[in-house]
Amino acid sequence: MGIVDDVADELALESLKIINATGDDAFVQRIADTIGGSSQTMEEAYLTAVRVRRAEQRARELLKTLKEDMARTLEPPKDG
Repeated sequence: MGIVDDVADELALESLKIINATGDDAFVQRIADTIGGSSQTMEEAYLTAVRVRRAEQRARELLKTLKEDMARTLEPPKDG
């Protein structure tokens, strides 16, 4: 990745930590607006990185759930 993508991804990761802790989704737009005042390219890269990282979070949560479901399904029956 280039410097714009690297910085945008770092900012996205930091932003998502704050959003996950506070539930404040408007935080993303405040950061994007601040970035966009200096660089529209960086703003677009940041918003893309946020979308990608959010999609990653959802996919990882689904994978975890599916693995847990599979583990329960594949467990041998317990003799009782």
